[in-house]
Amino acid sequence: MKLKKITSIVALTLGVAGYSLADTNLRWGMQASVSSLEYKAAELAAKQVEETTDGRVTISLFPEGQLGDDRDMLAQVTWGTLDVTYAQMGRIGDWIPRAGVTQLPYVIRDYDHIKSIYNSDFGQDLRDEMTEEYNWHPMAVSYFGTRHTTSNRPIESIEDMDGLKLRVPNARVLLDFAKYSGASPAPIAFSEVYLALQTNAVDGQENPLPTINAQKFYEVQDYLALTGHMAQDIITIVSEKTYQGLSGQDRDALEEALQAGADFMAQEVIEGERELVDFFKSEGLTVTRPDQQPFRDAMQPMYDEFEKELGESLVADIQAL
Repeated sequence: MKLKKITSIVALTLGVAGYSLADTNLRWGMQASVSSLEYKAAELAAKQVEETTDGRVTISLFPEGQLGDDRDMLAQVTWGTLDVTYAQMGRIGDWIPRAGVTQLPYVIRDYDHIKSIYNSDFGQDLRDEMTEEYNWHPMAVSYFGTRHTTSNRPIESIEDMDGLKLRVPNARVLLDFAKYSGASPAPIAFSEVYLALQTNAVDGQENPLPTINAQKFYEVQDYLALTGHMAQDIITIVSEKTYQGLSGQDRDALEEALQAGADFMAQEVIEGERELVDFFKSEGLTVTRPDQQPFRDAMQPMYDEFEKELGESLVADIQAL
């Protein structure tokens, strides 16, 4: 009886201290394809954590929505049946409304701003609530590109948006971006965008530059306006149940590996955006750089509506970080 009692106490002590008692294989689910930067970043992180933990922690990747859509996978992370997934801060607004501020047009400027938000008091409070309420433990933040606008006529100022039939996803913030900038929003399915542009069913569309390239929208558009209306983050979330099951040493190794993958992704996106502007020019697109301040000013009704629903002023504080 004494031996059994002592063994139980030792096991409990080790568990409380966060020591892994066996090798751990983590499951990482994502909607991205195997050719995506998200997948390549995850591969890099998996390789690094396996090396730095001498094989104690390994990661198996499940791309292309094998484990469900983003909501499905976030639920699995909550339950602890999935260890790692990606999300955007703005997407978390579906659960924690104030997080939605990061999804509003012209709130996030660039990757440096993303990191400032993530590491601010606002970001820390948000991460704490994600962990405490949903078992989502954010461990790395990255940059996922900025959305710009292509069209069949030049956009040199916000006045040129007037009456432009602009394809946007069927998402409130982007429908409102089109509306408040003066365009006519057209929420056409993503798979139909190329044909809609080709046949002039719509005048333009908006997406990150890598998406414009991958979908070859430059083949059926004449102009690219660097409207920069939405800089997108991407965070790597680990199940709190998984995190608590790792030793302190392995937690640190995992966090370092995930951030290394995130840094790789951000650098690839930033370099790719620079190169793509030149590529689009070589393909015959005329590139314009409209003043963004009038666009930002035009979004004020959206900011006001968001803050009214939230019950607190937040937009200006986040923009100022």
